[in-house]
Amino acid sequence: MFSTIISGAICGMNVMLVHVEVDMAQGLPGFMMVGYLSGEVKEAGERVRVALKNSGISIPPMRITVNLSPADIRKEGTAFDLPVAVGMLLSLGYIENEAVSDIMIAGELSLDGKVNPIKGVLPLVRKAKETGMKRCLVPEENRNEGAVISGVEVIGAATLKEALCYLKGEQEEKAPKKKPAGNKTKKREKAPDFSEIGGQTAAKRAVEIAAAGFHNLLLIGPPGSGKTMIAKRIPGILPPLTMDERLEVSSLYSISGLLGSEETFITRRPFMSPHHTATARTLVGGGRIPRPGIASLAHKGVLFLDEMPEFGQHVLDMLRQPLEDKRINIARIGGNYTYPADFMLVGAMNPCPCGYYPDMNRCRCSLTDIKKYQSHISGPILDRIDMCTEVSQVAMKELTQKIKGETSASIRKRVIKARKRQEDRYGGKGYGYECNAGLTVKDIRKFCGLDEKELKLMERAFATLQLSARGYYRILRVARTIADLDESEKIKEIHLAEALSYRMEGNKYWER
Repeated sequence: MFSTIISGAICGMNVMLVHVEVDMAQGLPGFMMVGYLSGEVKEAGERVRVALKNSGISIPPMRITVNLSPADIRKEGTAFDLPVAVGMLLSLGYIENEAVSDIMIAGELSLDGKVNPIKGVLPLVRKAKETGMKRCLVPEENRNEGAVISGVEVIGAATLKEALCYLKGEQEEKAPKKKPAGNKTKKREKAPDFSEIGGQTAAKRAVEIAAAGFHNLLLIGPPGSGKTMIAKRIPGILPPLTMDERLEVSSLYSISGLLGSEETFITRRPFMSPHHTATARTLVGGGRIPRPGIASLAHKGVLFLDEMPEFGQHVLDMLRQPLEDKRINIARIGGNYTYPADFMLVGAMNPCPCGYYPDMNRCRCSLTDIKKYQSHISGPILDRIDMCTEVSQVAMKELTQKIKGETSASIRKRVIKARKRQEDRYGGKGYGYECNAGLTVKDIRKFCGLDEKELKLMERAFATLQLSARGYYRILRVARTIADLDESEKIKEIHLAEALSYRMEGNKYWER
């Protein structure tokens, strides 16, 4: 008696269809599972046998062989318990072949027959739809997550008995929740607004430019000047996620097991702020069984590194590749895993250990202490930061003024308008990016052409600031964004001058 059930294996961000093949034959009783399995998958045999027994289903003494095909793909996790159990029931005649002809099944079993939630249901259901599957049978707690995908029926089962009854047609079929994508989202507190910040006009301008072009930004200033307050308000001025971006970000969170009953779909741009004691594995992902790190969970959002020099230098240097390639590659014996990491890096730091340099009336740090502190951020990382701005101490008058500053909604309108210009320029034309921060060298020459006056300014800046090639191109990207905010097709001298000022702000601290 042979049967096949369709399930899926998650490899990084990719989902591979897996055929759970079950053969039950007369002979010496035994249970064998093959197909390049991890330890938790091999343990499925014991979980399935006991769950079937406690669900009132008797398995005759037979030789049971289970193969997860293709056998050259590493199978990990506990999602194969339910398809193995259904395959055995199909072989024993409890279920007809027609009941499993167009369905993908995934779920973990408890010993008492309950179906426990699993990770990665959202990408599994997406794959099922892409391959023409009509239905997906998943744990009840994951049903809302899977129901986000339209065009495929998602059935939730709380117990093995319930799954069996559905497949046998003995009870009315459960309908998936018919809610539009994004309805089941976690209730969040009202987002902080830029109007709550007094003063800091220059810093707000820099943040607006960074948000408009998705540029990396470094905020430098003394303690209590408002660097963290400004950073936390950046998601509020970013454009909303598109549906494709929502699905991509939600899939990442699903694979990480961060979607639950309170939030089954990500609709807001992520804001990740790890503590400075975070390890390299925490930040970029990895482990024996690779999982996305904080950098990937910040995909299409903001990765905020507060007290940036306090992070280990080797930890910060791990961000070099994702900052350049917008993805993280993890190599393991079992295969290569790739996770997206297209985030906006925002760093905040004091200019010295005490925080008051270059105010020598308050700063008590030696030149050696300052250099050592600032050297924690390596040159290659600094070179990948498009903009640097100073956040100075706020005057008492600005804190007590009754007139509120500009709201996040007002800033956001200008950011969205600038993004629309970029989308019209790059979107759907095969460039592979939609923001100025993603401009390649080839495309910079096409979209960031300079007239003679602007070219002479950049020649002087290149020599004076000792720019690297990467630094030169990053200035042009920022200038392109400033021109878009100014609704100008050409990059003018005033746009270049402002872009250069954000490079010079950093040089003021690092070059003495």
